[in-house]
Amino acid sequence: MRPPGLAHSDWVCERDGPVPPLHTAQHVNHDVFACATKRAAESGVPLWCPWPLPTGWTVTGVAWAGDDRSGVSATALACSGPTPFSDGPADVLIVAEEPGVGLGARFAGLSGPDPGPALLDMEGGHGAHAKVKADGHPTPLWAVSTPDDRSAYAGEARGRWLYAVTWPAQAGYLLSEEVVLQDLSDWLPPELVFGALSPRLRPAR
Repeated sequence: MRPPGLAHSDWVCERDGPVPPLHTAQHVNHDVFACATKRAAESGVPLWCPWPLPTGWTVTGVAWAGDDRSGVSATALACSGPTPFSDGPADVLIVAEEPGVGLGARFAGLSGPDPGPALLDMEGGHGAHAKVKADGHPTPLWAVSTPDDRSAYAGEARGRWLYAVTWPAQAGYLLSEEVVLQDLSDWLPPELVFGALSPRLRPAR
């Protein structure tokens, strides 16, 4: 990543061209989330969090893409908890982003910035693979093709892409339950439980 300079006003990736920089919080606590939610609210991008958290789950990270000039264009929240299908913990990332940002696609291991082409193929002939409630509205999500170590579901909420990416792949079971997503930029619950920092908030191929 090259920062803005005399030749260009954007952050530039040598492979993908102009992209918003990703900021990943190095700690997770109420003050960090108060800062993140303020930034998200100023740009109108949701910061989705399962709420109430499933039993045994904690919030383990937050990140946002954007800069002071353009504002926030994407947010990501990490949660970690137990999975009955493996010995280790399960991790879930919830991503909200403007079209074309590509943050959710990078975490999911997709090619291209958006899941649109894959979803168009599925929406015509298949029911949703998972359903959540975002802002109280039923929100369908469709499974998208991913590497074997994870699963990912994508859909749309508030006019922006919504991704749920899980590790290991079988942790996608979480989305078979009644998951309610709260926009933390609207309301930051004082009872939010924080855990050890997740290693997943680094974009992976």
